[in-house]
Amino acid sequence: MTNQVECYDSENPNPLDSVEDVLSDYNWVYSRMDNENLIVEIAGKSCKYRLSFVWQEHINSLQLRCQYDVKIKPENMASAANALMDINESLWMGHFEISKNTMLPRFRQTCLIHGHDQKKGYSYIEDLVDISLIQCERYQSVFHMLANDSEIDTQMLSLAMMETAGES
Repeated sequence: MTNQVECYDSENPNPLDSVEDVLSDYNWVYSRMDNENLIVEIAGKSCKYRLSFVWQEHINSLQLRCQYDVKIKPENMASAANALMDINESLWMGHFEISKNTMLPRFRQTCLIHGHDQKKGYSYIEDLVDISLIQCERYQSVFHMLANDSEIDTQMLSLAMMETAGES
């Protein structure tokens, strides 16, 4: 169900309007709670993701969080912390984190948006979504291991973090 909130201001358009345009073109059903928050749940190749967009007008920033639907086992948090350090070190944009409260991993990035232009904003938002989903899909197997395996084999975890070419 699409829940649109009217919030267009010709001088300072809300980037969530561009987010809605991108999500609509992808045929994803989203929910916009207010002028600052929008969520959508989508299916990836191996799991589901919950994308949250948060607009903070006072600092002109848009935050995108892409949360996995897998819960990390508490006994694997030390391995998860090491994996996060290795993964985040290689990223150019954004970072991965695991919430202490929910034990759910997510990719998060915040972008400054000054003078948002609805037409240019569409491409910018589309790139943010694509980059986030590419990163999430790339490391899905790591978080799957941390969520499902009782004993983590560090060698297997290292293999899961390696960049691969193509698909099998």
